Amino acid sequence: MALRVLVTDGMDAGAMEQLRKDGYEVIEQFYEPAELGKALRDFDVVVVRSKTKVRAAQIDEAKGSQLKLIIRGGVGIDNIDHKYAEEKGIKVMNTPRASSDAVAELAMAHMLSCARFISVAGHTMREGKWEKKAYKGIEIHGKTLGIIGFGRIGQALGRMAKGMGMNVIAFDIFHIPGIEEQTGINYVEMDELLAKSDFISVHAPAVDGGAIINAANIAKMKDGVVIINTSRGTNVDEAALLDALNSGKVYAAGLDVWAEEPSKNEALYSHPHVSCTPHIGASTTEAQKRIGAEIVDIIGKFFA
Repeated sequence: MALRVLVTDGMDAGAMEQLRKDGYEVIEQFYEPAELGKALRDFDVVVVRSKTKVRAAQIDEAKGSQLKLIIRGGVGIDNIDHKYAEEKGIKVMNTPRASSDAVAELAMAHMLSCARFISVAGHTMREGKWEKKAYKGIEIHGKTLGIIGFGRIGQALGRMAKGMGMNVIAFDIFHIPGIEEQTGINYVEMDELLAKSDFISVHAPAVDGGAIINAANIAKMKDGVVIINTSRGTNVDEAALLDALNSGKVYAAGLDVWAEEPSKNEALYSHPHVSCTPHIGASTTEAQKRIGAEIVDIIGKFFA
């Protein structure tokens, strides 16, 4: 009997076809949380992205069944209660390498959009306006970029930013041995990063202690700072950010992720100094093919 794979949030079509060629039965279907746990009992593998949350309740319903492996097609695994799953004998894995460049490129795109009003200027043109004098921007060349979270995505963004003439510093709670020599980017403490950076880009997983970008940390930043978040929506206190945008403390923000998705925070996403996208960091053709290929490889090796 063929091993069964459930794909809940979509996956590269070529990768699904490869799994079928390899002898797996692949079912693509999204389940609401109340239905997911029971459904998982009928599968050996479940592949999720951001939309599906696999929490303890679903794991409890699935434990003791044929479910052996949960794969997150992406970098983080905070939408899965992974420690609980592994305690119940269910392996949890992700695809950390596949989407790093795509997310880093989107962060850079938001930086440029914030600096030059690309989002709002394009919007007003589509409204028939020609507000040339309203959008005097800033240059990123020569500015300091502070990267919070210096894993694969943060490192990729750092390389891009250095290539565009920016000074780059980084903070991470884990100091990777030799990373400063490897990248030419210096680690600093958080308060130093907040004080020195003209642009701040967040690439950390969701943290238990609350938002990284909160009112207290915003107060430590330069006046006119630009904040970018392509990591997790809960890493930014949206109310504090909106207040800082309105006061001018924060010049602009580029946001791909939101505390609630789909976001209902119209005051934030419609702000003229906000460049916004609906959680599309990994949504490139190339990244999705790489994610799919990595998932196929993970499944193949796991059941070898």
